[in-house]
Amino acid sequence: MQHEPGARHRTTTRRSFLRRGVTIAGITGVAVVAGTTAVVLPTRAGDGVARAERMPTGALESEGTRWVPYLAQDFDLDAALGELLAVYPRMAEYSGMRDTSGKGLYSPDQVVSVHDSVLDFHLRSNGSQPLVATVLPAGYRAYTHQRVSIRYRADEVPGYKFVMILWPLSGDWNEGEIDWPEGDLTGDVRPVSAIPGSYDPTTEAMTFLPEDPTVVSGGQTDWHVATVEWTADSVRFYWDDELLETVTGAVPTTPMRVTLQAETIIHDAEVPADASGHVLVDWVVAYRKSRVQS
Repeated sequence: MQHEPGARHRTTTRRSFLRRGVTIAGITGVAVVAGTTAVVLPTRAGDGVARAERMPTGALESEGTRWVPYLAQDFDLDAALGELLAVYPRMAEYSGMRDTSGKGLYSPDQVVSVHDSVLDFHLRSNGSQPLVATVLPAGYRAYTHQRVSIRYRADEVPGYKFVMILWPLSGDWNEGEIDWPEGDLTGDVRPVSAIPGSYDPTTEAMTFLPEDPTVVSGGQTDWHVATVEWTADSVRFYWDDELLETVTGAVPTTPMRVTLQAETIIHDAEVPADASGHVLVDWVVAYRKSRVQS
């Protein structure tokens, strides 16, 4: 596998996945899309979700582990298209390369902005070319064992998907991968984790668990909080603070970094040229294990 993957390919066989690695090598020029579409933020619900709206602060304990934050990002500074790294210099992006399916072009300067305290991925096409983006909210900071939470919502956008990934700092896919939340923007979301060492060079595939992951139906149009909790013994997946899955047979053991990836769908369906919509991230909080455990 090549260092720093920028494209992810998946087969549709039972929980086997295909990835093509590429090298991140600076920003290359891409065509400019004239104008942007104004975003009307969905009305946030009342008391029933007020707790989830607030970004967590400080250390916390969960399942006997004490976690301390190394990233607490609520996107409080506006950044126009093309200005993300100038305003948030500790972040990173993929740019100027094809996405996993090969249909999309990583074009953060035309896709990513920050406004109204949200990170906005504006997914759409320039002519026949779908424009997509990947953002590393903590740059290349990486730890072994983490807890990561994201509050987000997404429009229904045919032809596109969104995933938060914990990806090996080394770029070696065979070390594993954790995906949550992940789903097409017209469908459901589900959690998976790759079994370290399961890469098969003949099929260029990894084996993921659970084999039949719990599916959260209803789409992603409402605000939700998705949390990954990765320890030495297990990977736990939470949806709005409710435990969804626990995996013990696919637990990475090397440092990983947080990646937010909005791109085109993996299967062979064409991306509608008129499809357009937004993935909005309210906040991201990432924790490492405390050196002092209670």
